[in-house]
Amino acid sequence: MGSQLFSLERLDTPMGKMLIVTDEQDRLRAIDWEDKAQRMHKLLHEHYGKDAVELRETSRLSVATRALRDYFAGDMNAIADLPTATNGTAFQRAVWAALRRIPAGRTQSYGELAKQLSLPTAARAVGFANGSNPIAIVVPCHRVIGANGSLTGFAGGLERKRWLLTHEGAQCVSRGESQLEISL
Repeated sequence: MGSQLFSLERLDTPMGKMLIVTDEQDRLRAIDWEDKAQRMHKLLHEHYGKDAVELRETSRLSVATRALRDYFAGDMNAIADLPTATNGTAFQRAVWAALRRIPAGRTQSYGELAKQLSLPTAARAVGFANGSNPIAIVVPCHRVIGANGSLTGFAGGLERKRWLLTHEGAQCVSRGESQLEISL
């Protein structure tokens, strides 16, 4: 079986250049920042198999790129119904679907998300699925925080997570250099 051909676009964002990967049906398959390209390629390999995806740079603007451009310009609803496709496990896809139901400007803890999925003891598994999300922002893993309201890991970095949450209207409070917190 041959490899799948996906389009690769680049978008300037307030936090650096973003890589956007879409398929022939214009569904979003992956996004990450250019400085995190290695992570994006690793997730594509994990989800589709080694050498199963070929990326071809394109200059055409996909629906996803236009929606993300509008999101960064201030339209929080621009990405809400963006078509996506992933090859994660059934559990990962369930977590990612639940993430898409968290509205912009709101946050949820890993434990709350696990309870919502009727798996109250699966907060850690939810965290791992969150970390394997290849479609950050659109599948808003940045909206998941620690149980105590602290900002926790985000593959793009905590400063980007804080920027995204502030951009969406969540109130982020700095408590020292290494500890960030969401004011609920």
